[in-house]
Amino acid sequence: MSHSMFYGDFEPGQVFVSQGRTMTETDLQMFSMLTGDWNPVHNDAEFAKTTKFGQRLMHGAFGIGLGIGLMHTLGIFEDSAVALLDVAEWKFLEPVYIGDTLHLRLTILDKSLGTSGNTGRIGRRFELINQHGRPAHSGRADVLVRVHRPVG
Repeated sequence: MSHSMFYGDFEPGQVFVSQGRTMTETDLQMFSMLTGDWNPVHNDAEFAKTTKFGQRLMHGAFGIGLGIGLMHTLGIFEDSAVALLDVAEWKFLEPVYIGDTLHLRLTILDKSLGTSGNTGRIGRRFELINQHGRPAHSGRADVLVRVHRPVG
């Protein structure tokens, strides 16, 4: 059974929190292979020791994808999402390391009904919260959703 929410179900100020996910060596390596980003701060432990971070860190762009994935675990957009409209104002507030556990805190910021009346824009703030309770990443990721559940 779907827990999908539709346009009328969302109100500014609502907050949804995902389960946590721990970052792994495999996550880092797979993201490097997928993107071709082999920067030594991510992939060379000896080099990373010489940086201000002191160890390898996850790619910044990995966090954006992780946020989208954690959002899907909530199930609230499963049957209602039509399209991701943008990713904006993304900030990397703290480094994310292998072994860190992050969860998503998704806040509904605003909404506006489309001209067709069949869809609407939902403004969302994504915050990836680390195991210390601090935001590691933050940004907007607005979505176009259906107004009503599809018939059939």
